[in-house]
Amino acid sequence: MSPVMRRVLFSLAVLLWAAVILYFYQSGRIVKYLAPDFRPIALAGGLGLAVLGLFNLLTAFREADCGHDHGEGEEHDHEGGDMSPLASLILMTLPVGFSAAWTQDAFSQATLARKGLYEDVQPADTPFLASSFPAPTREEIENTHSKTADGYLQFSLMELFFATGDRELQDVMGGLQIETEGRIVEEKNDNPNGTRMRLYRMFMTCCVADSRAIPIILEFGKEPPLLPDNGWVKVAGTMTFPEENGTLKAVLEVTRATAADVPPEEKFLRR
Repeated sequence: MSPVMRRVLFSLAVLLWAAVILYFYQSGRIVKYLAPDFRPIALAGGLGLAVLGLFNLLTAFREADCGHDHGEGEEHDHEGGDMSPLASLILMTLPVGFSAAWTQDAFSQATLARKGLYEDVQPADTPFLASSFPAPTREEIENTHSKTADGYLQFSLMELFFATGDRELQDVMGGLQIETEGRIVEEKNDNPNGTRMRLYRMFMTCCVADSRAIPIILEFGKEPPLLPDNGWVKVAGTMTFPEENGTLKAVLEVTRATAADVPPEEKFLRR
């Protein structure tokens, strides 16, 4: 393959990478993969790749001096390598192309399990969050949380989950009438009567690779209502923190549960 053709193909490969990054940014799909602080970096990277690819493509046909002399009959090719250019192009483009086309922008159940969906928080997990919660009094909690029309305090799932690691918060929040939302899935741990399900959202620090599930247990006291598996729901009930089999758990004793609209952005990130 001629040097010019190699330059053209590799320029097109760089442009493909740029197009994928910019497409994910422009379409909004990037919110599933990067926290807000990191999205401008992806945008800058995509634009930089686009400029680089276009520059290389526009200059691919220009002749340039390599800076030294060549003898008669000596091949003048400084762009060759041990790998076939076509093989290099395939390795550069096919993985990113197939990944962008086929990804579902969602976790499988097996991946969720590996990311902590069925794990319970331990006190050692939460010291860095202690300062982010309001003072542990009911008055402070009621002043910093809005109420629903039927009197339930609105909490984020993250607050409920990490309160399991703070005894003072448990004493204050235990027995509160609260409402929260998240995705609902079946409960696979300690559910002999089939009356429990699990509510979760994803917590992301910088990117999807470091994300983890933030779950609590839903106790219905009877057979749970039919709700979309892994769908979004709003649930309300009484918050409890029982110790079961030597482990503290965040359990919401549900009084109502309804399907909910998918948030415009799952912004359960660094909050």
